[in-house]
Amino acid sequence: MTGPTLSPAAAHVAHLLFEWLGIAVGVQLYRWQRRRAGQPPMLERGSFAVVIGCVLGAAIGNKAVFWIEMPMLWTDAAANWRVLASGQSIVGGLLGGLVGVEVAKKLHGITRSTGDQFVLPLVAGTVVGRIGCFLAGLNDGTYGLPSALPWAMDFGDGIPRHPTQLYDMLLVLAIGGLLWRWRTPLSRENGLAFKLYLSAYLFWRLLVDGIKPLPYDYGFGLSGIQLVCIAALLCYLPGLFRQLRRSQSHVPA
Repeated sequence: MTGPTLSPAAAHVAHLLFEWLGIAVGVQLYRWQRRRAGQPPMLERGSFAVVIGCVLGAAIGNKAVFWIEMPMLWTDAAANWRVLASGQSIVGGLLGGLVGVEVAKKLHGITRSTGDQFVLPLVAGTVVGRIGCFLAGLNDGTYGLPSALPWAMDFGDGIPRHPTQLYDMLLVLAIGGLLWRWRTPLSRENGLAFKLYLSAYLFWRLLVDGIKPLPYDYGFGLSGIQLVCIAALLCYLPGLFRQLRRSQSHVPA
């Protein structure tokens, strides 16, 4: 199968366009959910601070994890500061956004969970953003290793590869669909849906990044993103399991 073969300039424009389109779609979905829940679409002060914390944290995490993934670029940054602004990471954006939200909640004395309303926006934003990654083809670092599978795609260099951008889209849609189907029982525990989404995506990226080119080997064939996923799961899973046990205790016998 033949995949997109855009020029570097066209690929950059397509990637940027779908990245911002994904953000716009996510914001509108977030507003729709608030209206559906009987909440005002305009954010009150505390919730606005949470959104700002999410955006700032995601922006920082986005770049930080990319630099962990591509440490060989650090030497180039000394000669050209623009290198520091290049690249991004969905994993970094998710984790950075999580930290930013928690910091904002702490500063404003918010104790309730705010993550569940972010699940659908994250699903939509990731799917739309990955369309841009797919169109960028070899100009983007999200394609997979060479493959002989029937659906492997040639992005212009004559080598069929895993279309890992499409794998990511399908997996995110599947997770989102399951969480939407189970939204009623999950709603008994605030924040549980978001924790499940984040944990599932981190575990998925730990696996699927194993069939992507390895930009820098940190040992045992693991990339920087995979190490970040492992560290995040070790920190996050205990809380998720505790909340899952609490949710089970709420189910009538």
